[in-house]
Amino acid sequence: MKKTLFLLAAATLISGCVYNSKVFTGSDQLQHHRFVLESVNGQPVKDNGTPLELSFGEKQLLNKIYLSGTMCNGFSGTATLANGELTAPDLAMPRKLCSDASLNELDRTLTTMLRQGAQIDLTESQLTLATADQTLSYKLADLVH
Repeated sequence: MKKTLFLLAAATLISGCVYNSKVFTGSDQLQHHRFVLESVNGQPVKDNGTPLELSFGEKQLLNKIYLSGTMCNGFSGTATLANGELTAPDLAMPRKLCSDASLNELDRTLTTMLRQGAQIDLTESQLTLATADQTLSYKLADLVH
């Protein structure tokens, strides 16, 4: 009887320690940080002399945060961050063509990801944007003032 009671108490105690809630990356964690693109779909990005970056500025009301960066073209706008998904449907970006076709493709990839929504994950100094088709991995570069 004592063994059964002990096992029941232990099982209750252990089950109370299980925490299944997913922790999402919040705008407070991203604010004032700049990230440099390291890989696309697991393939390293070649260094073209200009860092391909993504920066987060001031957090605004309603989980919006200022977003800017550079691929082939520069881009900026406000993004919404909710339930681990970053969405920036009104991203402003000029449409000039670059001499490097891979940079043009990166512009299209990032624009599509942000307009449709991408899962965002920040682990220490690694930022990942992911959709079903694409994964962009960034490394923390420095703080933005």
